Amino acid sequence: MLRWIFFVVLYLIMGFYALQGIRTATRQPWVHYCFIFVSLLVIGNFIYQFSIADSGRVLSRPKSYAFGFLLAMLSFQLITILFLFGEDIFRLLVGTYNKWFNTDKEFTIPARRRFLSVLGLGLAALPFGALLYGMYKGKYNYKVLTYELEFDDLPEAFHNYQITQISDIHSGSFDDYKKIEYGVDLINQQNSDVILFTGDMVNNMASEMKPWKTLFGSLQAKDGKFSVLGNHDYGDYVEWETSEAKAKNLEELKAMQKEMGFRLLLNENSYLEKNGARIALIGVENWGAGGFKKAGDLKRAVAGIQKDDFKIVMSHDPSHWEQEIIHDDHHYHLTLSGHTHGMQFGIEIPGWFKWSPVKWRYTYWAGIYEELGQYINVNRGFGFLGYPGRVGIWPEVTVIKLKKKGLT
Repeated sequence: MLRWIFFVVLYLIMGFYALQGIRTATRQPWVHYCFIFVSLLVIGNFIYQFSIADSGRVLSRPKSYAFGFLLAMLSFQLITILFLFGEDIFRLLVGTYNKWFNTDKEFTIPARRRFLSVLGLGLAALPFGALLYGMYKGKYNYKVLTYELEFDDLPEAFHNYQITQISDIHSGSFDDYKKIEYGVDLINQQNSDVILFTGDMVNNMASEMKPWKTLFGSLQAKDGKFSVLGNHDYGDYVEWETSEAKAKNLEELKAMQKEMGFRLLLNENSYLEKNGARIALIGVENWGAGGFKKAGDLKRAVAGIQKDDFKIVMSHDPSHWEQEIIHDDHHYHLTLSGHTHGMQFGIEIPGWFKWSPVKWRYTYWAGIYEELGQYINVNRGFGFLGYPGRVGIWPEVTVIKLKKKGLT
């Protein structure tokens, strides 16, 4: 209770300070009242969703949107305050100087104060608008990212073999069937040889996937569809009444994936075959550093695989690649991961520049990386979680074409 009081008081103080900037920039009372009304509505809804209507650790859609609107409002307040606070500190220092030396000068430049208020409000409107856009359209702004990777030891029969990777569906967050249908059609339009899904089909419960089962079951690839589990698929973030209920939920999700045509690889492997040649597909259960579930068993997953086989690993969390896979006795040519979502927020100019705060948590957080002659692709995710939107880091469908070095 005390933390709620502290947070609300801090929010109101920040809101009052930002209001002063608005009053300086415009003397229209209706603007002031609108800001007050929206600020109170946002904090009121947030408190209601996360306390009165709280459903435990499950992040429902109403809670996600309450968080998203609060994030947008806080970004607006903070940037406005940064501009006004610097001005106030300067005024305080000059006022103290005048009082200390008994000068009669009064420091007041209303025109500068108004200029800073207008500038601060203008800049604050950018992240505020971007976060609202991210919730309205950005979360369904699907991008197809295509890569060609060359290997010396790729079997010649698999030259130009095409993989579509999707990850982090998070079906419990979806709220627009037409947009999801468009995304699924986009996956099918790639006409890839195989579709690989790298975990987090749901947020918490298998039931979240039921409305979308037929749609995702329509995904087609001539060599099939394969999947692994992500940290959210185990139901660890739900306060289950019994351990049996939790286990039943996981079995339901496994059965649902089978009904949709996915072969779920649970620390096991399979071979993709073409014209008498084959490559090994290895599926590892979730293994994550930093407190995430470690159900993955790489040694068990590669049982029966030969060291000279060409290998593709599916492992949800890229920290697994960093800490175990690239240092293993086997040489794993390509690992496919997801998990990070690219934090759903950042700045990216494809092929030139990418940045997101998630880089401070994960070394490998989006796109293709190479270490020790081995590749990883970290998919930015098909869905979204927490903040119900995306800004700058868009939902992704990855297409990877395997190439035999020396062939055209």
